[in-house]
Amino acid sequence: MEETNAEIDQFLVRRYLAHLQKSGTAKSSIARKLAALRSFFAYIVRCGFLHSDPTAGVRSPKQPRKLPKIIGEDQVNTLMNLPDTNTATGLRDKAILETLYATGLRVSELLSLTVEDVEHGQDELRVIGKRGKERIVLLGKAALESLQQYLVTGRPALAAKAKKPTNALFLGRLGTIMVPSSVQRIVDKYMAAASDHLKISPHVLRHAFATHLLDHGADLRSVQELLGHESVVTTQIYTHVSREKLKEVYDRAHPRASLGDERMQR
Repeated sequence: MEETNAEIDQFLVRRYLAHLQKSGTAKSSIARKLAALRSFFAYIVRCGFLHSDPTAGVRSPKQPRKLPKIIGEDQVNTLMNLPDTNTATGLRDKAILETLYATGLRVSELLSLTVEDVEHGQDELRVIGKRGKERIVLLGKAALESLQQYLVTGRPALAAKAKKPTNALFLGRLGTIMVPSSVQRIVDKYMAAASDHLKISPHVLRHAFATHLLDHGADLRSVQELLGHESVVTTQIYTHVSREKLKEVYDRAHPRASLGDERMQR
């Protein structure tokens, strides 16, 4: 193994990554391959076959930051009006959609809510986010009304079908605790009815929550707190999306914003 030790070093790893880059491999794929090498060499070092990890100090390629997919306010309004509130599941679905958009909750946070969290009709919720961090989120009038209707009529009908009682807020059609994939199916169902081509995840309602707040003048720090981001840098991605909206408003509203276009048409 002494000869192998001499051949496998940081420079060899860097040459391998450079080869991948030159061959057109996506940065995300390169990062995954490097992560696999790190795990492999960590094991080899633990077993004593190598004295040191040749991937130590080798950085993953910087990933381009993708702008989040956003749906407009008109699409949100259409989405909220689709559930059939004459049924227990329809009341539940509307409450889920309204709550996701009103609070910016992650699906895991939404499904951790209990009846006690909202049964008193308060306009704020205390949730536990990533790494056990607690924060307060706010409920608007539409979400609060939907939740109350669900609690009064929808949830009792679903809970009556349960074999085992639970205090989870949102229940499946048989009264069981919901899982994230169930929420995904609900969003898919109504989004398919609202649009022939737009496919979104529940997380897109979180993106819409943040972007629409910024569009209407909310400050970045407040949105950061409501989303539960540890760093404002994470929240700043939404300012890029909102900046496009701001530019549209400016071009439409400023008396001299389109002056150059008029001159070019002459």
